[in-house]
Amino acid sequence: MAEIVNLNRARKAKVREAAEAKATENRAKYGQTKAERARVAAEKAKLRTVIDGAKKED
Repeated sequence: MAEIVNLNRARKAKVREAAEAKATENRAKYGQTKAERARVAAEKAKLRTVIDGAKKED
């Protein structure tokens, strides 16, 4: 006997899989993780403070 399949669940599962595949592609194509963005921002801030500290006053 064949397995009974709920068509709504099957359809939604297929949509979820497609969305996850697209999200994976977009993460690889565009993304940095939040931690990477935070690290870069911290480096920029530190560099900015070092440069500002090295400026001569008039």
